[in-house]
Amino acid sequence: MFVGFIILVVMVYKKKQAAFINEKLLQEIEHRNVILEKELEIQKKIQEERERISHDMHDDLGAGISALKLQAEFLKQKVGEQHLKEDIDDLLKTSEEMNLSMREMLWSLNSSNDNLGNFMQYVSLYAENFFKKTDVKINITRKVELPDTKLNAEIRRNFFLCAKEALNNVYKHSKAQNVDILFTLNDHLFTMEIIDDGVGLEESLTSGNGLNNMQRRIQNLCGLFVIKPSEKGLHLVFEIKL
Repeated sequence: MFVGFIILVVMVYKKKQAAFINEKLLQEIEHRNVILEKELEIQKKIQEERERISHDMHDDLGAGISALKLQAEFLKQKVGEQHLKEDIDDLLKTSEEMNLSMREMLWSLNSSNDNLGNFMQYVSLYAENFFKKTDVKINITRKVELPDTKLNAEIRRNFFLCAKEALNNVYKHSKAQNVDILFTLNDHLFTMEIIDDGVGLEESLTSGNGLNNMQRRIQNLCGLFVIKPSEKGLHLVFEIKL
């Protein structure tokens, strides 16, 4: 009877202990669910704010820049002095640059672009348009089997700005004839490579090519920026774990 009593006490104790552990586990799960719901709500509000800013910029700034360009073109037809026409041409150039910058910001704010497919397409179109009036040939390779892979706005914008800086350096300093852009995705490691056949690193550095800016942007994303050895030109590698 005594042994049976001890066994009964132990069983009751273990049952209560198991019930206590399950209760604590349920409380922890509920707490995590509450935190997750709050985080999702915050992300939803951030996305809604991004969309609102995007629409406001498109409606207000876009219309204003378009009106400015029309007025400048109208004035250019009216004036006869050459120096005034040159000033108006500068104004038109500035308005076009503002319009391009605004489109880039709208693209970065649009949450529907938060995937690899849209990022690669945008960079490709930008590169082709950037070198459209030059003799530089653009070659683009995509080795990404899952283009719908998510790419958050911060990574997307900083990777694009790195690509933009690299292509600008090619145009200004490299004297290259060919530029290769390679996108790859292996085991959640996304890589963007920009390779040119220009004068290489040493001459580019004397002109200030913004490599430090690229390094800083990628480091802030906890990614990797590498300049690979190359017999000719530059081979830039940008990597990020998604």
